[in-house]
Amino acid sequence: MRTPVIAGNWKLFKTAPEAVELIKGLKPLIKGKQGVEVVVAPVFTVLDRVRSAMAGSGISLAAQDCFWEEEGAFTGEISPKMLLDAGCSHVIIGHSERRQYFGETDATVNKKIHAALAAGLTVIFCIGETVAEREDGRTFAVLQDQISGGLKGVASDSMKDIIIAYEPVWAIGTGKTASDAQAQEAHAVIRGEVAALYDKTTADRIRILYGGSVKPENIAGLIAQPDIDGALVGGASLKADSFAALVNAA
Repeated sequence: MRTPVIAGNWKLFKTAPEAVELIKGLKPLIKGKQGVEVVVAPVFTVLDRVRSAMAGSGISLAAQDCFWEEEGAFTGEISPKMLLDAGCSHVIIGHSERRQYFGETDATVNKKIHAALAAGLTVIFCIGETVAEREDGRTFAVLQDQISGGLKGVASDSMKDIIIAYEPVWAIGTGKTASDAQAQEAHAVIRGEVAALYDKTTADRIRILYGGSVKPENIAGLIAQPDIDGALVGGASLKADSFAALVNAA
């Protein structure tokens, strides 16, 4: 049985005091919750403070991105080794905002995934189609291309350290959410593509999250679907009560 994951992507929000306050508010609301993996991804500058604040909570710490080199003349970048040093166990790679605003491609996503896995981090690998791609009927082809490109050269025994997050770009921060059936259909295609690239055992084991305006009001229907194993949450992760409601619904 796959353990569900509720991951909060804080994006470009929360100073150190605000981040600590959020974690302190969250901890008692999910205390004792079993059978779900909880992950939070703050900005780089507050990773250490958040790590200290969440000690003993069972919450895992993620970064929102990484670079593919360990060190060197790469101004502004953060390496997987540095994320480990900051206390991270997870890293988000290939988020649609990175692809949209910072020119990330399947090739650069692939390089980051290899570097993160080599360092021992668990990767939350994001994929998803734009509204134009969906309207053109290319959703499944886009997902298959992103999966095969992002996972190129990743060995089957490394797939245990990969979590896939399906985030339809048209549903991120828009208030729109894929219907339960739309989300399940995409997740089934993703699992099928993993099976085609690797094998059924690997596909059955991998966890696939839904991301895109997930809220306490719509989480139940989404995670009830057979191929949806949790959520990558944006706005609703920025308040302790709403994020806790998502965790407790999983």
